[in-house]
Amino acid sequence: MQATIPAQPDPPVAPRRSWARAIADIRDGLRDRELWSHLAWQDIKQRYRRSVLGPLWITLSMGVTAIGLGLLYSQLFGAEIGTFLPYLTVGFIVWNFVIGCMTEGAETFIHNEGLIKHLPAPLSVYALRTVYRLTIMFAHNLIVYAFIVVIFFGDLSQPYQIIEAQPGDFEWWHPGLSWSALLAIPAFVMLVVNGAWVTLLFGIVSTRFRDIPQLIAALSSLLFFMTPIVWSADILYQKFGNVAGWRALVTDLNPLYHFVELLRAPMIGNQQSWTHWVVVGLITVVGWSLTLLALRNYRSRVSYWV
Repeated sequence: MQATIPAQPDPPVAPRRSWARAIADIRDGLRDRELWSHLAWQDIKQRYRRSVLGPLWITLSMGVTAIGLGLLYSQLFGAEIGTFLPYLTVGFIVWNFVIGCMTEGAETFIHNEGLIKHLPAPLSVYALRTVYRLTIMFAHNLIVYAFIVVIFFGDLSQPYQIIEAQPGDFEWWHPGLSWSALLAIPAFVMLVVNGAWVTLLFGIVSTRFRDIPQLIAALSSLLFFMTPIVWSADILYQKFGNVAGWRALVTDLNPLYHFVELLRAPMIGNQQSWTHWVVVGLITVVGWSLTLLALRNYRSRVSYWV
């Protein structure tokens, strides 16, 4: 008589809404590095297909914009071109990455509708695709930064200190460009980490509410002029002194300013403030908490919403 083999119980399956599935999505997405890196490179190649200069157009457009506006605004503000042009150039480079994570991140899943419906891949793959593509463009723009540093190295490496109003009211310290510029590496890592959650969170919300990408695009110009990119935060204190008051909130309460300055300061020889690290760190924790919550609750619905 043949013995009956007892049926093995099916392995437990995590429910659709579970923290395990949310964390597994991010973990599996990081493991699929070859997939999202290949897709990002294909985006760059497709964008400059049949172009003579190819991706160098990224560098040229950044160089022309930075030099043109740098020459103009340095005259309007009466600033030294040797320090203002690097300040504006790096600000533009960092801003393009930050705002790109917001605008392109909001449409990440919408643009990948075909792949999401036919390719069984974690959602984080498409977010990492967007962030990696923006990182490639950031690397191309660093060529402009390298030329600016070579030309104005004497101005950037010279330390100086500015004290206005009464002693002790406020001051800006420029120790000069040195090995402290390597602090830009962990700063950029923080930008990438935040860019990942911004892309995931904004992408999920935008698939449900299609007005979000248009809203971000409409606000991007306002955010640009409200953030010290073409103007310096020092101008507020130089103009209003220690009675800057609510005007200082334009920078202090602007999270984009802290992200930009976290990376820009060491790249142009300024002192990196611990305040920027604290603000960025808090935003990182809160942002990833909201992203994991969104992945837990709405990950399975994205394929239907797109």
